[in-house]
Amino acid sequence: MPIRARARVNLAAIERNVARLRRELAGGARLCAVVKADGYGHGAAPSARAALAGGATALAVATAREAAELHSAGVDAPLLVMGAVSSDELPVAVAARAELVAWSERFVAEVAAIASHPTRIHVKLDTGLGRLGTRDGAQALRVAQLVVDHDPLLTLAGAMTHFATAEEDPEFVAHQLTTFAPFVAEVRSLKPGIVIHAANSAATLRHPESHFDLVRCGIAIYGCDPMHVDPEPRGLEPALELSSYIAAVKRAAVGDSAGYGRKFIASSETWIATIPIGYGDGIRRALSGQGEVLIGGRRYPIVGAVSMDNITVDLGPEALVREGEPATILGHNGGERQTAEQLAAAAGTINYEIVCGISARVPRTYHRDGEPA
Repeated sequence: MPIRARARVNLAAIERNVARLRRELAGGARLCAVVKADGYGHGAAPSARAALAGGATALAVATAREAAELHSAGVDAPLLVMGAVSSDELPVAVAARAELVAWSERFVAEVAAIASHPTRIHVKLDTGLGRLGTRDGAQALRVAQLVVDHDPLLTLAGAMTHFATAEEDPEFVAHQLTTFAPFVAEVRSLKPGIVIHAANSAATLRHPESHFDLVRCGIAIYGCDPMHVDPEPRGLEPALELSSYIAAVKRAAVGDSAGYGRKFIASSETWIATIPIGYGDGIRRALSGQGEVLIGGRRYPIVGAVSMDNITVDLGPEALVREGEPATILGHNGGERQTAEQLAAAAGTINYEIVCGISARVPRTYHRDGEPA
């Protein structure tokens, strides 16, 4: 029997995407591959290894647990935890030998109190994203000085910020860079050789002036478009294909419905296919009556409500497909392809949410251009 649902990840595509992004880098900048959220749904450890093989020199995650999982998997590379780390989570991150982000003296003191080995710290200035980091440049410098004061137990490794609009508003990017510049100058005088980093995937492609010493690429290494349009013109290859199969095909007469709530009622005779994949697998409910599925090289509309375990598609008055045939949600099928950007547009969201939302219920398999990885 066909596999109910499967995500196939091409690790060679991740390698090529990293190599392609590295060709954009200005001034000798290096690339840090962001593998948080289980590698944006692609699998953290396999994606990390592929990114390193493609030329990434460091990795980044969001949480202490993610760092611990990569450390336990034996992934050997500098590893930065970019997110907030609570007092309870801190020992996990330190044990994983992760580098940490600080913006308060209290946090630096906590790290110094438990560190059993030299721990690298990056100080974050909030230049406009308005989330983590301090907006106060003087405060950021005090944090950096406190890290230096704890040398050699702590090492001031980096200074960073994060863009709010790199994919859409170059004027605000320029504003953030202008805000960041005085802090960069002062922290470099405090610790020569410190690594400066700001750029995400979109900034890597659009704003070479933001590359500094390191860029942090996430969505683009998986072959998704940071500008949410189409990865192909940007030379990016989607690494993940999501597929299921046709579990049932049945005739629908006028007035027959499909799915919970009878959101679809046939206005003419048609055929309905049921595909055993649903929001429990990551198919967003917002795709009810909106998205499409590829079957036999053709596009068919999702009709009715997306349920936890199934979706239904309208095959039209002539059923040209049979039970057991593959159904592609993401990827190529015949001469057609469906991207995360297309699904995101149909669901009113972004490509990040499409790939990150593929649940653990869907098994991942790995290959390199068709050969088992």
